[in-house]
Amino acid sequence: MSEKQALGDTKVNEDDTKADLENNVNLEAGDAAKRAEDERELDGKEAQRPTRLYKRRWMIVLLFSSYSLCNSFQWIQYGIINNIFMKFYGVDAFTIDWMSMIYMLTYIPFIFPVTWLLDKKGLRVIALVATALNCAGTWIKVASVRPNLFAVTFLGQFSCSCAQVFILGMPSRIASVWFGSEEVSTACSIGVFGNQLGIAIGFLVPPILVPNVDDLDELAHHIRIMFYITAGVATLLFILVVFVFQERPKLPPTQAQATARLIPPEQYSYTASILRLLRNRPFILLIITYGLNVGCFYAVGTLLNRMIIEHYPGEEVNAGRIGLTIVIAGMVGSLICGIWLDKTKTYKQTTLAVYFMSLVGMIVYAATLNLGHLWVVFITAGALGFFMTGYLPLGFEFAVELTYPESEGTSSGLLNCSAQVFGIIFTICQGKIIDGFGTLAGNIFLCVFLLIGTIMTGLIKSDLRRQNANMLAKAAGPSDCPNGSLAEPSVIQEERL
Repeated sequence: MSEKQALGDTKVNEDDTKADLENNVNLEAGDAAKRAEDERELDGKEAQRPTRLYKRRWMIVLLFSSYSLCNSFQWIQYGIINNIFMKFYGVDAFTIDWMSMIYMLTYIPFIFPVTWLLDKKGLRVIALVATALNCAGTWIKVASVRPNLFAVTFLGQFSCSCAQVFILGMPSRIASVWFGSEEVSTACSIGVFGNQLGIAIGFLVPPILVPNVDDLDELAHHIRIMFYITAGVATLLFILVVFVFQERPKLPPTQAQATARLIPPEQYSYTASILRLLRNRPFILLIITYGLNVGCFYAVGTLLNRMIIEHYPGEEVNAGRIGLTIVIAGMVGSLICGIWLDKTKTYKQTTLAVYFMSLVGMIVYAATLNLGHLWVVFITAGALGFFMTGYLPLGFEFAVELTYPESEGTSSGLLNCSAQVFGIIFTICQGKIIDGFGTLAGNIFLCVFLLIGTIMTGLIKSDLRRQNANMLAKAAGPSDCPNGSLAEPSVIQEERL
């Protein structure tokens, strides 16, 4: 009996061991299934990454607009009273024209290293360098208010022109890094708005602060006051940037920006990015058309005093007011176009319409300049500015759409580089044509190139890559997270960190 009992016990033990093994296998299978379910849940959470809009974004874009204003004011502060500075420093008109054109010339060689620095170091470093150079340039000018120190005032203007390289291409980058997909065009317009307002003040204030007097000592006093005011504002803005300006928000504002953040820095090649952009046919067309339009604006702004004085002698102050009218109308146009783009996303249609109206405005302005009625010039110049200056943010935002996911700073830099090249060419050529054949011939010269630009804008293919990326990201979210419940907790959790 003991042997049978032992055999029975052995069989029972074998059955228990077999049952335990089966239970362990089932438990492990259940754990694996649970882990797979957890992984699927995590994948669902990652399908639509956490995003958030911060109130601080408005402070950032307004601060940028402020120091952009301070810099752009100095672009035109010599040209709008060129006859006064010619008398004070004893130089010719073409030399004073270079006080504006140095902004354009400096931009061309320095934009590529600056955009590389932007991609490597980010927005805050670029903002600090921009405001530091601008501040230094203003104080150099303060020390240059003597008739024999034109070289010193040119050095100050050169420093400010270097600062401009760190400013012009930033609106679209700040808009993309800080603002939501329904706000980017408006934010970009606000960034450009500051630059335009600075030009407007540059047209208005110098003729008021520096009247055309014969006494050089009195003239030096007025110039010194203007330079001191500019230096004080530039210094304040530099301090604010040091303590307030932030690199980027903790969480990205859009799915497109969240995707861009995932690209490792070591995988980004600035040279490869430039080559990809140069192979992008729609973007190449935009580079040329943007350069033609903005180059015409630079030429008109630089030579405005000469054109007005030729037909209306002694009207330096009104020449400044006409320049103010051009830019104020353009600021209104910029904001309206930015809001319109955010609502409709009709980038090509809006760009083409505004470009065509810039051509019409230039034709009307050229035809009415010599009629002898200043009020007519104010109206036609305002219409020209509404469309020609209003085009600026359109070009920036259209470029970002055509080139996503390339860096916004790189695409904007190439646009501005084109504008500076055409600006120098148009300013020199139109100045020579005005000297030889009069203002009408000079303005017809610009009309021809605006016509070419309008035709080329119609040939640009509308490939809105950034908008497509945002729509695809939004569409992917619900498909991976049917109830929309998986993505939301991740957003809340990130916001609390």
